[in-house]
Order: sequence, then C-alpha cells, then structure tokens
Amino acid sequence: MPQMQLPIFSAGVTHITPELAYERRDGYVTYVNGQMPIFRHDEKDVPTFKMITAQFCCTGSATQAEIARAFGVPAITVKRSVKRYREKGPAGFYEPRPTRGPNVLTPEVLQQAQEKLDAGVSAAEMAKELGLKPNTVQKAIRAGRLHETKKKTAVPQVPQQPQQ
Repeated sequence: MPQMQLPIFSAGVTHITPELAYERRDGYVTYVNGQMPIFRHDEKDVPTFKMITAQFCCTGSATQAEIARAFGVPAITVKRSVKRYREKGPAGFYEPRPTRGPNVLTPEVLQQAQEKLDAGVSAAEMAKELGLKPNTVQKAIRAGRLHETKKKTAVPQVPQQPQQ
C-alpha cells in the first residue's frame, strides 16, 4: 500500500493553502508544494505574480479568497486576473496595454474644419460633413484648436426722433 506524503514545509514560508505555500528570499518569490518548488519569479514582477496566482485558482490549487488573504491583495484584483487567464491564457498578462486610436483631427482635417467654420457653417454641420463626432469638434473648440466664428446679431435700431 502506498504511503501518503505529508505536506512538510521549510521554515519561513507563508501558507496559501495547507498544500501550497510561498517564500520570499533574495528578491525572488518561490512557490512550493511541500518541499518541491513549483514556480519562481522576481519579487517586482507583477504580471508574472498575477499570472501564477490566477493559474493556481483556475487549476483548483487555491481559491481566489485564499490568494487574496495570503498576499494581502484586493479580491477584485484576483478576480480580474482569473478572468484574464481564462480568456487569454498566460500570454494575456504580457501583452502591451491597449492605447488610444489614431488622432482624428490631423492638421489637414483641422484646416478643412476651420475653413468651414470661417465660412459660417455650424460646428455640428461641419462635423457631419467631415465625418467627425460632434463631441470631438466641441472639444477642439474648447481647447482652442478650432475657432468658431461668432454669429453677428442684428442690433435693434432705435427710431430717431425728428429734430425741431
């Protein structure tokens, strides 16, 4: 009959579960199962930390609550990491952050827009003609990149009194 191995941990480890623990030493975090090290990463490597803890949750080695308690991180952070791991796998933690799209108001578009505004076209009409969002045009006007021409208002004329 096979003998069951007890989980025996070296001194100085912090338990995540009864079978899983981690140890910080010499700038590295080492995850151990009993005496067997199973993963190691730099102490400041946050993407790898999120990836391995999410992997522990997805494989059933630890629960999200156990990870949050053991490392003192918010539960929502663990949940987001687990979601990313399930959707994109380990590579999802190392892809570059998404950035904004290209600038819509290029110098050429700004020139066309200003010409239309100078010709008396309203900002909303000009945005529609150039295929821009009205909000984008309004932001450019507020930022001073576009100048809306002031509509001339008719000054009410006061009737003159006859001179005597």
